[in-house]
Amino acid sequence: MTADLLITGASGFVGGQVAAAAHRQPGVRVRRLSRRTPTGPASVHGDLGDPASLRGVCAGTDVLVHCATRISGDAETLEAVNDVGTKALVEEAVRCGVGRIVYVSTAAVYGRGPFRGVRPGEVPIAPASATSRTRAAAERHVLDAGGLVLRPHLIHGEGDRWVVPGLVWLLGELSATLTGCQALQSMIDVTTLGRAVVAAALSPAHGGGVHHVNHPEPVAVADLLGAVSKRLEVPGADASVDVATALERAAGTPLALHHLGMLTVDHWFEDDAFWKDLDCPPGEGFQAAFTRAAPWYRSYLADRTAP
Repeated sequence: MTADLLITGASGFVGGQVAAAAHRQPGVRVRRLSRRTPTGPASVHGDLGDPASLRGVCAGTDVLVHCATRISGDAETLEAVNDVGTKALVEEAVRCGVGRIVYVSTAAVYGRGPFRGVRPGEVPIAPASATSRTRAAAERHVLDAGGLVLRPHLIHGEGDRWVVPGLVWLLGELSATLTGCQALQSMIDVTTLGRAVVAAALSPAHGGGVHHVNHPEPVAVADLLGAVSKRLEVPGADASVDVATALERAAGTPLALHHLGMLTVDHWFEDDAFWKDLDCPPGEGFQAAFTRAAPWYRSYLADRTAP
């Protein structure tokens, strides 16, 4: 199909893969919203933190794919970008007659689990952080305009500076891996996510509403930590502790407790309907995708620990 896509956050972890996937689609013209001065026809200036700068950015756009998110900072800044900025962007898209709006959100808007085999609409929104609260507000603006909201859970792959590096840090804090943890985690590699977002943006089968976007097979925490320990050669991870002992070791470290609180309960989100109607298979499971990304993770982690 022929379409003009405007992508926000195209220089980021997820948005970069969305932009790359969009460029591979024949007949699709891709433009990027940038806070910097435009360097050519493929970029347009606009800052979510400055709603007035968004005037006119959606002119000539068929599909708005909104991947930009502020994930850190004080509550005021998060609200200004994720909530107020998204509201202004969506209003501008509606004013310009954009046919479809797609927002890449997060399953974190549900708050803490356990969530086992949860489908869209089965549990309430209950965000536990300022970031998640403002992303939930952004979702509402998109849904009120008839847009499509996509909620992945854990995203891994090249460029991931949070999920797998966080697990490596946790294993280092514990000086061991976990045993006896039966929890399941929904995951998706970022390349597949980029393809899926573009497919949904261009698919006539997907209108507005909410979809979970993860690989259909959840990952057992034991398999997740085992792969991280083995492929990234995490020091000390050949030892093991049960969950109770891990919680005792993490008692003085709030961040470690935060990671364990998420990791040791189910965060498994189902949505077979999302993949069924797309010309975009969910691809290989976690083990194969992580094996391919492992060299990038090793390089990234080595640079972080270098003197």
